[in-house]
This record gives sequence, structure tokens and C-alpha cells, in this order.
Amino acid sequence: MSYSNKDEKSLLNHEEFEAVNSAHHPAIYELDKDALRNLALRLENYREKAKTFTRQKRREVKGTSEPRGKSFPGTAEQPARRNQIFAQALKRVKKERARLYNLEKRAENVEAAQRALAMHRANKFVHHPEAGPSAGEGQKAKGSVRRRVRTPGAKIGSILKANARVQAKRDHRPS
Repeated sequence: MSYSNKDEKSLLNHEEFEAVNSAHHPAIYELDKDALRNLALRLENYREKAKTFTRQKRREVKGTSEPRGKSFPGTAEQPARRNQIFAQALKRVKKERARLYNLEKRAENVEAAQRALAMHRANKFVHHPEAGPSAGEGQKAKGSVRRRVRTPGAKIGSILKANARVQAKRDHRPS
């Protein structure tokens, strides 16, 4: 069951009401990440306190526990309602924290995708790096003293033909 601002104000003290009120619609969007975390911690403490009072009052009604102090009269109904108010406020704060976290992660993913696309597009074009400084001349090769003999092609053919004739003569000899 949800409670109106008037009901919340009547059930909570000033400090608690300010914490719960800052967890409502227009005010919650003005809080940053750290303020939301601090607000969540405060609301969790208030909720735990209300939960403890509720449990204590129920035990007193059942007769399993002695009354605790004189400053908390009434039944377990009021602390249970206070507990619900804190739980609802905490739920709103956690939802807002999750929304901010998802926005942050989505922005990171978009940035990473844009970087990857830029890298992909840059690699599509063939680019050759500049040669840069080249190696030195190094050692000089000594010239060969042996002369290279060049046999003309016509002479090579005649030698092959001569060898073929000699072989043919050998093949036709009687053994």
C-alpha cells in the first residue's frame, strides 16, 4: 500500500520525513550517485529500526517479551507502516541507482563501439608506412678473378646434336 505525503509526514519525524521526501519523484533526479548511496544507507538504517520496533511490539502482544521502555506506546501497527514507508523509499532509491548505472554503462558501450568503428574504418584503407632510414652500404663484394665463359646458343644446340648422332651410332652397332 502506498502512502500519501500527508500520511508520511504524520508517521515520521522531521529528519526521517526529509530523507523519504528526497526519495520522491522530482527530488530524486537531482541527486548524484554518492548522494543516492548515502540516502540508501540512511533509509536502510531507518527501515531496520522500524523493523526491530515492529518485531518487539509483536512479541510484547504475544507475551514472549517484556515491554521495552515507556517512550514507545501503541501497537505494532505504526512501526509496521513506518517500515513500509522506508521500504518503498528505499525501493525508489535503488531503482534510480540502477537507472543511473545502466545509463553510465550504456554510454561506455556506445563510446567503445564508436572507437571500434573508427578503428575498423581506418584499417579499411591500405596505407604503406614510409621506408624510414635504410641500412648502410655494408661490406663491398670482391670481384671474381674467374672469368665467366658465355657459350652462344647456336653452339649449345650443335653440341647436343653431335651427342645425339654419336649415341645413335652406338645404338645401331651390332653387339
